[in-house]
Amino acid sequence: MNLDVNTLFLVTIYVEAMLGLLLLFAWVQNSAITAVAWWGSSHLLRALSIALFGLYGSAPEWVAIDLSNAVLFTAFAATWVGARIFDGRPPSYLGLFAGALIWLAVCRIPAIANSMEARILIASFIITGYTWAAAYEFWRGRSEPLVSRWPVIFMLFAHGALFLLRTPLSTVLPWIPDTQVYESVWLTVLSFEALLFTIAIAFILLAMAKERTELLHKTASLVDPLTGIPNRRAFLEGAAVMAERIKDDPRPAAVLLIDLDHFKSINDSFGHALGDRVLQVFAETAHANIGSDDLLGRLGGEEFAIALYDVDRKRAMEVAESIRHAFKDAAADVDGHPVAATCSIGIAVSEHGPFDLPDLLGQADQALYLAKERGRNCCELASVEIVLRLDASTPSLRINGMQAHSSA
Repeated sequence: MNLDVNTLFLVTIYVEAMLGLLLLFAWVQNSAITAVAWWGSSHLLRALSIALFGLYGSAPEWVAIDLSNAVLFTAFAATWVGARIFDGRPPSYLGLFAGALIWLAVCRIPAIANSMEARILIASFIITGYTWAAAYEFWRGRSEPLVSRWPVIFMLFAHGALFLLRTPLSTVLPWIPDTQVYESVWLTVLSFEALLFTIAIAFILLAMAKERTELLHKTASLVDPLTGIPNRRAFLEGAAVMAERIKDDPRPAAVLLIDLDHFKSINDSFGHALGDRVLQVFAETAHANIGSDDLLGRLGGEEFAIALYDVDRKRAMEVAESIRHAFKDAAADVDGHPVAATCSIGIAVSEHGPFDLPDLLGQADQALYLAKERGRNCCELASVEIVLRLDASTPSLRINGMQAHSSA
């Protein structure tokens, strides 16, 4: 099977250049993910490498072979650096140029410079090293729920393994000046595999960056930006999931409704910036005193809610008291200011039956009202009397489509 080398060179250069420009354009549109710029630069460097090799015969050998491969190794290194940056790790500039420097150094050794097999081995190991290093970087960040991450890991690992076969992939590894090799059927298959890989990896990396952006937007819509805990919407969604879980496997549960005492006076006395810090301190304290199956959310202003899974009345009161005491201690002095902030907590428990969040929120709200009547900085558990009062009362407040009674 004959292969038109000139056509293959031109196609490869055009494809690499266009993919590089496409990724850079995508990065300009969303410059927050700088890894995309590294990946775009990687494709442009590969295009430059192949173009330099195309000068073989009309340019010095150190340009057409040594320099072209040095640029190629830097291209693969840029993909690896981009993978590190994508998952929040710092770039390694030494690693970026290490492969190229090793190549240029060993090419000066006569025994290696005169042995094509030795040069192929060294080049193969350099490219495989960078490719597998990039796959490893993506694997390290596998806890992030990105579906496209796994195809990237597989493709990089498989492509790196291909180089260990020591086969002359002329379209991406153009170090062999012998034109006889171009007539190999195996080379043709590998050459087109390399082209397909470079196209596929560009689009899957772009898809992964897009998936990351969508995930960040979704997360931002569910997280309170000040405290970093779930907002009202996320809390209600999480509570709905908990309700389904309890429906399938009945367990007792509780809802805590928390209000920071005299929060307006804290803002008036110390300023809104310190008031924001107080909210953050409470979120940190509450999160540290609940379990992994529990839910914490900020409903708005200085009001928070907690849904406790698999707790009875005694345990719910213990958790509430631990939060109240911990917050009182943590907020006694905030950033050098004697804030002495406290909180009041209303508790409603569902020991039998379904987890009815609107009903439990209403009970907890009435219990919170009672806690404030009794002087604040205390916890009150919804009693039978509160439930009966709630059923008989009519003034109510709609919270995202759920019925809950207003606390004073």
